[in-house]
Amino acid sequence: MPDNHYQTLGVARDASTDQIKKAYRKLARKYHPDVSKEADAEARMQAINVAYDTLSDAEKKKQYDFELDHPQGFTSNAQGFDQSQFYRQAGSQGQSADFSGFEDIFGRFGQGFGGADYQYQRNQRQAQSFRGEDQHASLEVDIDVAYHGANQTITLQIPSLNAYGEPEVQRKTLAVKIPAGMKSGQQIRLAGQGQSGYNGGASGDLYIEILYKHTEKLRVEGSDIYQQLNISPWEAALGQKIEIQTPDEKTLELQIPKNAREGQQLRLKDKGIPNKTPGHLYLILNIVIPPAQTEQQQQAYSAFAEAFPSFNPRQS
Repeated sequence: MPDNHYQTLGVARDASTDQIKKAYRKLARKYHPDVSKEADAEARMQAINVAYDTLSDAEKKKQYDFELDHPQGFTSNAQGFDQSQFYRQAGSQGQSADFSGFEDIFGRFGQGFGGADYQYQRNQRQAQSFRGEDQHASLEVDIDVAYHGANQTITLQIPSLNAYGEPEVQRKTLAVKIPAGMKSGQQIRLAGQGQSGYNGGASGDLYIEILYKHTEKLRVEGSDIYQQLNISPWEAALGQKIEIQTPDEKTLELQIPKNAREGQQLRLKDKGIPNKTPGHLYLILNIVIPPAQTEQQQQAYSAFAEAFPSFNPRQS
């Protein structure tokens, strides 16, 4: 098992926020229990969630780096959570943080450990309430959701705190309504569905990032859609009119420009994702060469070659 959160996500200690986020997404797609066939998928996903929750927060990451550099003052439990997490959370909410989490464990066994002064300080800490941390997840959906919206059910593992302030993981199944017109990368906020609060504190929020599935012929960037469009050599050369089907399953008539080139992009304004500022649909031309299987087809290629005697594609 990895020794620290950086190894869990497979990133360096100087990794940027974007690199950490990218690594988390990649691992989440691989180890999510609903899709992974790995025997330890659930345990791995728990560790991945906790690692991302720590390293994606600047204050938590700073404190975690300090603990890595000063291991003699900290300890971790078997699940990879450090016992001072509760106190680091307190610090992130504007309170002064102390790092005696390892002492608090022994304090539960009675007043004999640490004496009356220690017990009074411990009770004072437990009397405070803290809001739960916000959590982040991503949801990959088909492109038609951008046009029509959808209702999705997702299952997540949310880091939480138990009655003693120790980290644990809650498994939640949530219904998510995705409205039409969401850009790729936009987030849906589910209030109160993040990490549970401590000692009566309010729960954090859950932010779900919407991503669209990329295929060999389709990809999304923000509110713009890029779609590969296959055309014949004569359609490209002669500039013919053709019918196409857009990602929202509508049929349009399109004029191909004469002498169109492979890879050339045709922009259909406002035919991308339909939000307040509509995106565009970019058609990327892919000229498909038909095979010469019959004698007639071979003769057609011969006539084509005779019509262009000086054409050499290796010199163009």
